[in-house]
Amino acid sequence: MVDIAGHSKYANIKHKKEKNDSAKAKVFTKLGREIAVAVKAGGADPASNSKLRDTIAKAKASNMSNDTIARSIKKAAGDLNAVNFEPITYEGYGPSGVAVVVKALTDNRNRAAANVRSAFTKGGGNLGATGCVSFLFDEKGIILLSNDGSTDIEDELMMMVLESGAEDFLTEDNRFEIITPPDAFGSVCEAVEKADFPVEVLSAEVTLVPQTNASLKSPEDQKKMRKLLDMLDEDDDVIDVYHNWVDEE
Repeated sequence: MVDIAGHSKYANIKHKKEKNDSAKAKVFTKLGREIAVAVKAGGADPASNSKLRDTIAKAKASNMSNDTIARSIKKAAGDLNAVNFEPITYEGYGPSGVAVVVKALTDNRNRAAANVRSAFTKGGGNLGATGCVSFLFDEKGIILLSNDGSTDIEDELMMMVLESGAEDFLTEDNRFEIITPPDAFGSVCEAVEKADFPVEVLSAEVTLVPQTNASLKSPEDQKKMRKLLDMLDEDDDVIDVYHNWVDEE
């Protein structure tokens, strides 16, 4: 068991910000798009479609209801020809060389590329070639849990998730962080969901974890980096943004 505070590479996984109702609706729209693409790629049965299973876990952690998830799957399965979104990954640099990876699902490659390029430019960075920064990240499943303060569940929960395929179990205060290989993410999520532990899933997704962190000393660079992240966050085509910047504010 390792304390989260001692694992700095897990401390700043993704750009997060408080979601209001409008932002939550946008998140659900993007999740619906991810579900549709997963269904088109591998079918509507999560038991045989690992990508769909992982996307469902991510949707549940974002508080999308089971009914909404089921409707999204049914809609996608009933009209596969209408699902014309394609996944695209962009890589580039923020201010002072901060590594940034952007994953998008779009029905218009030209629009998506133009918008992402604009965000990098206005955020003091530049879009790079494929592979220019992705080698600086490791793909991991990350499940963040909170509990009601019951400390006696920690050892039992740790053993259960490790037996389900997790590779690490971190703890701090009343939060647990479970690290999995990408291919074990779904089975670990399922084990947590079925187990009768007093825990709440705060987030769950297969993500990119930076191998090293970057800091920005200049307030101007920090401002530009936030602008870059905010512009990407507002882009309807952008699904996920990963970076290695640690905001020290």
